[in-house]
Amino acid sequence: MEFSDEQPTQHEIGNRTYLVADVEPLDVDGVRTVLVGSIVWAVAFVALLPFYGELEAEGRTWWLWTCLAGFGLGLFGYEYCRRRRRTRVEAAEATDPPVTEG
Repeated sequence: MEFSDEQPTQHEIGNRTYLVADVEPLDVDGVRTVLVGSIVWAVAFVALLPFYGELEAEGRTWWLWTCLAGFGLGLFGYEYCRRRRRTRVEAAEATDPPVTEG
């Protein structure tokens, strides 16, 4: 199998033929997605706090700590995505030719 820039325009699977759309991928850096996910985990943690006694009685305090871990890991992910976006922007600016007005 060789890798090349040319991709097939159709796939035949069984007796069906599937056409591949010529669509460019979205340039998604994930910053907003990770931020929203982190906020959802934080809201879930705060929403479960009033029920700590009931969760403890039922042996489900792990729900609360899962939310806290999700929020904490989300913060790491958020910082990672921000750095990745900044690096990609800097790399794109370095390869773009300077704009001259004339």
